[in-house]
Amino acid sequence: MAQEQVVTPWEVSGSGAIDYDKLISQFGCEKLEQRLIDRVVKLTGKRAHTFLRRGVFFAHRDFEKVLDSYEKGEKFYLYTGRGPSSEALHLGHLIPFMFTKYLQDAFKVPLVIQLTDDEKCMWKNLSVEETKRLARENAKDIIACGFDISRTFIFSDFQYVGRGFYENMITIAKSVTFNQVKGIFGFDGESHIGKIFFPAVQAAPSFPTSFPHLFGTKSKIKCLIPCAIDQDPYFRMTRDVAPRLGYQKPALIESRFFPALQGESGKMSASDTNSAIYVKDTQKEIKKKIANYALSGGGDTKELQRKNGANLKVDIPFKYLTFFLDDDEELERIRDASNLFEYGSGRMLTGEIKNILSDVLWKMVEQHQQARLAVTEEMVDAFMAPREMPFMFEK
Repeated sequence: MAQEQVVTPWEVSGSGAIDYDKLISQFGCEKLEQRLIDRVVKLTGKRAHTFLRRGVFFAHRDFEKVLDSYEKGEKFYLYTGRGPSSEALHLGHLIPFMFTKYLQDAFKVPLVIQLTDDEKCMWKNLSVEETKRLARENAKDIIACGFDISRTFIFSDFQYVGRGFYENMITIAKSVTFNQVKGIFGFDGESHIGKIFFPAVQAAPSFPTSFPHLFGTKSKIKCLIPCAIDQDPYFRMTRDVAPRLGYQKPALIESRFFPALQGESGKMSASDTNSAIYVKDTQKEIKKKIANYALSGGGDTKELQRKNGANLKVDIPFKYLTFFLDDDEELERIRDASNLFEYGSGRMLTGEIKNILSDVLWKMVEQHQQARLAVTEEMVDAFMAPREMPFMFEK
């Protein structure tokens, strides 16, 4: 019997590829239509990001309302985050940050990035001090993505929570019953009270008064959250309570998962180093992981590959190229069975596409590593300092 797919903030699994149309129906979000992508291009004057062109970000909640407001000259801010449970980010962790940087650069808006060190302390059997340390290490990788310090505030929950943020946490918590969080998140009698309360912590950054140093007492500024779709349950809850507390419902733009090297039944995981490519990996390590672990859709022999081509629906090297190979024409040459240079027709072998992927990923990872080397402890302190950002909406 096929295993039913499970998608929660803590588990993504199934017997095959994730059915994203089913998730849209199950979660009640909307498909991201081409007309909205066209509006982004028209409003910003920027080419659509690869993740928009390729359908990596595929679903949304009220994204159109954010675009409507922006077109009228109204302001919004971005909110995304990271749960620091590993020393370095893997490529799946980079997806929301790469896309959020594009949104920040295109719309010229402020961004808050939540590091949920408290969450990982409660879920991962890590000490407070260790999760605080990991939060700073992860902040360095995030800063290396190139965010604008004049528009970006990074904070860890252990360091920042208090004042307006804590007030919002409490009012959110008062508005959600245990039965509701049990239904949304699957908590049971064995779940400790920290887990039950945590959704209020992740919800609070959706409300601008959580950041009085940025927005003062303004409560009507819209929030747009780029995230993977497994985070949707947190913000369904948040959107339910927002109007009752006098806030705008946060909007979301949601991505597919970046699959593990072994296949699409789950997402790339920091808990399995052989399923993931990290931003600290060497060129040799990346090449070895792709060669040894990346699931191929090619034939079992060279002859079968030449005869039948590759099954691109399951081929992980090709799927990774849809994320990170920016050249649309080259990707189509690899895909298209009518050309002389493609994988789908059998004219390209598995080893060749794995070599192409290794080169593409190493170029990206090497650039990231060089940028991270330039991130100092003083820069981390500057990004994480609660401060006014007077030019955060400047065009």
